[in-house]
Amino acid sequence: MQNNKIKLVLEDGTEFVGKSFGFNKSVAGEVVFNTAMTGYPENLSDPSYTGQILVANYPLIGNYGVPDDEKENGLSRYFESDKMRITALVISDYSFYYSHWNSNKSLATWLKENKVPGIYGIDTRALTKILREKGAMPGKVIFNEKDVEFWDPNKDDLVNSISTKEVQIYGKGKTKIILVDCGCKNNIIRCFIKRDCTVIKVPAEYNFLNDDFDGLFISNGPGDPKKSTKTIEHVKIALTIGKPIFGICLGCQILALASGADTFKLKYGHRSHNQPVLNVGTDRCYITSQNHGFAIDMKSMQRDWAPMFVNLNDNTCEGIKHISKPFFAVQFHPEASSGPTDTEYLFDEFLSLIKKQNESPCGG
Repeated sequence: MQNNKIKLVLEDGTEFVGKSFGFNKSVAGEVVFNTAMTGYPENLSDPSYTGQILVANYPLIGNYGVPDDEKENGLSRYFESDKMRITALVISDYSFYYSHWNSNKSLATWLKENKVPGIYGIDTRALTKILREKGAMPGKVIFNEKDVEFWDPNKDDLVNSISTKEVQIYGKGKTKIILVDCGCKNNIIRCFIKRDCTVIKVPAEYNFLNDDFDGLFISNGPGDPKKSTKTIEHVKIALTIGKPIFGICLGCQILALASGADTFKLKYGHRSHNQPVLNVGTDRCYITSQNHGFAIDMKSMQRDWAPMFVNLNDNTCEGIKHISKPFFAVQFHPEASSGPTDTEYLFDEFLSLIKKQNESPCGG
């Protein structure tokens, strides 16, 4: 057990002093909060958290440990990428004793293995109130008074820093999906594999336009979507080809930008398992898992595009679709992991669009 003093400093000057239970070093990033009660192995390995100091609102973290890194179909079975992606973890109370049938190590051990700092003993309610009132902001974790500069990760091209560097193929299904890796979660690939797909994961800036594929998928990822200029240009051309397109989270924003719409930064983002979204044109509400800090400006959408889902908490855009062509994307995570799986049917809808186009006499 460690009792080393460590502090979190926000850009506005606010300081929180706590105790270290992770790797002992000083780091900087954007301070954001997540209200999920469970799922820290999945959340902490989600590439969308790249560059962020994550504040867990649930008061007790670490009580069920961390699973072993088993592999299935070439992917980590219980994690959303091959390593921890957060810059640091801030919690109220850490459980040094863990118990779960699938646990292999403690959360503290996992943090140290990934060289990620962890702080406990912080008043996360007071901290979250500041972030809600002032917005997500740069912050830094300082250990042993070794100071570092503030850093706003949204000013950098985070996607290319974490995207795969080479083409990777998963599964041997009959439907070929080009997956543009902007920071893809493993469960997205799992959802395609179990639906008899071959997933061809390509780098974010890869030119896939002349490749052989049935459908195009644009993944989730970190940071400002406007930094992904090459990806946006490729998707813009793909819209003229007409093959079905599906996007999730950052992929939704990239599709919107490629279609001529605009995006903006949310005050403190949506990071939780309980975001209610309305399926536009129906009375159907879904509870969704979300992790994003940017959104689509619905007023900027072109005439041939329409909102698909809307957030019932703040009325922001949670999905878009083309009014006549097989293009759609959602801001939430239908693959979940962690969180509710109510909207996983969207993978089936995407594959139905592909099947319909492939069965068409003219190919679309």
